[in-house]
Amino acid sequence: MANTIVKIDGLVKRYKNLIALDHLSLEIKEGEVFGLLGPNGSGKTTTINCLLSLLAFDKGTIEIFGKPMTPTSYDIKREIGIIMQNVAVFNELTVYDNIDYFCGLYITDKDKRKQCVEEAIKFVGLEDFTKFYPQKLSGGLLRRLNIACGIAHKPKLIILDEPTVAVDPQSRNKILEGIEQLNREGATVIYTSHYMEEVEQICTRIAIMDKGHKVAEGTKEELKKMIKNTETIWIEIPEPGEQLKAEIAALPHIYSTDYKDGRLQACCSGGKHNLIRVLEVLQKHDMHIGRVYTELPTLNDVFLEITGKALRDKEE
Repeated sequence: MANTIVKIDGLVKRYKNLIALDHLSLEIKEGEVFGLLGPNGSGKTTTINCLLSLLAFDKGTIEIFGKPMTPTSYDIKREIGIIMQNVAVFNELTVYDNIDYFCGLYITDKDKRKQCVEEAIKFVGLEDFTKFYPQKLSGGLLRRLNIACGIAHKPKLIILDEPTVAVDPQSRNKILEGIEQLNREGATVIYTSHYMEEVEQICTRIAIMDKGHKVAEGTKEELKKMIKNTETIWIEIPEPGEQLKAEIAALPHIYSTDYKDGRLQACCSGGKHNLIRVLEVLQKHDMHIGRVYTELPTLNDVFLEITGKALRDKEE
């Protein structure tokens, strides 16, 4: 059984009359890529700040690597890498010197640090930019530099808060591939993002937060089983009329129908052969149909149904 890397138990954080975290409990196992999702104001950033002992909390306990986390737990902090949403590098230093500086906060041996810096540069693909200053880098390359600064000392626990915001697709893929590689090499990862496709791609387990609570937790497959929708059918047809829509709505396992922009939508909950039944009704009415396709639920569907909210571009 995998060791517990992070254990948060009954965490409460208040800002005067606002309860930012309301008895939050989380457990993250060694080797996981743990996704932390939530709409604006859900408490994700507060959770991370408490986890890092950057923010005092009112009640509860936090353990990392089996030890209590405190502001002076430097032995624990040496094993953590942080990559936050806002890029944190020095404009006065080159790419190489930035990574060397941050690595030097953890590793004092010059030869070992040099090796770690060179490996981090290669890992994020900045070999051709070592002498560049940050202001000369594109947004994607700047994000890669930010990641290199956070992982050069080879931490056991890596926390990434929105690391791919406003980067090009090529850099995003490079970053996601890098996170998966770090995980394969033994790092446990906590990952927050507003891009559901990223979470689906890399996270082994996910917790959804809302108003300071954990409202759902599990693998992406387990989360998808928690919601009503199991399949959505889309059919391109002319205006079907009220009688036809009523017949489709009355079919077994269909709980919602809609018609918009030339497409009939039928949402299903469980059952088999739902599409066949819908097509049989259309055939009976001699309807001319165009493209037909079905969609399985996504993490975004889960998120919207559980929280009733859409993700925003920015965290609280």
